[in-house]
Amino acid sequence: MRLATLRRDGTTTAVRVDSDTTASVIDGCTDLSELLANPEWPTIAERAAGATVDLTTADYAPVVPRPGKIICVGLNYATHIKEMGRDLPEYPTLFAKFAEALTGPYDVVVVPSYAAAQLDWEAELAVVIGKHAYQVAESDADTYIAGYSVINDYTMRDYQCRTLQWDQGKTFEKTSGFGPFLSTEYTLGTRVETRLEGEVVQSATTDDLVFGPAKLVEYISHIVSLRSGDVIITGTTGGVGHARKPPRYIGNGETVEVSIEGLGRVRNTTIVK
Repeated sequence: MRLATLRRDGTTTAVRVDSDTTASVIDGCTDLSELLANPEWPTIAERAAGATVDLTTADYAPVVPRPGKIICVGLNYATHIKEMGRDLPEYPTLFAKFAEALTGPYDVVVVPSYAAAQLDWEAELAVVIGKHAYQVAESDADTYIAGYSVINDYTMRDYQCRTLQWDQGKTFEKTSGFGPFLSTEYTLGTRVETRLEGEVVQSATTDDLVFGPAKLVEYISHIVSLRSGDVIITGTTGGVGHARKPPRYIGNGETVEVSIEGLGRVRNTTIVK
């Protein structure tokens, strides 16, 4: 099953995606954050019989627009760890992104000029939590995952590198394209890619993850409760612009497209102001 949040008539609504061109409104749910808060959300979504929406002209909001927590994992693809000159970690590296950083999968990303010197791309698999998880075992973790989506962990490298803490370079307002769908049936191992102005700059598969979704749910849930609608962003693969020699960054007017086979793609054009 695929689910999405669409902007319609000045508000948003949750929908079940029925085909590449149509979706059914899930009546009574303004977005997937609200839907996932209901323990019966799978049944509600499956039985949705609201108005039919034409997806060819749809305006997609961030797929889960109001997560209580967004927990990011750094240095979690073997290829990326190696290009950054580091050893494989024993434990996940965790940091935070705030909900204000999210934007729609096809929105224009507006970056303030003071933060535009070292704009970088990061293709990432997003894990969305479907029910309260605290101190869960890795073997049970999949049952706590609602599904998966695509996100670009858009990064201002100069801000990120100002201190040893990364958050400040990772959470600029409305810069992380998130969506377009939440898939409840995704299986690890598919191709993840980034294209900058059509050129492939990142390409790997999601089975290159050092810590997979189940391990991350186990590890994080032994630190803090994960709640329905929370998001874990699992890290990026090799090929980021900052690690190139010479470095390469996103320019004004350039478009970044992040795709994961089986989950779709986000495509955001950058405007510096």
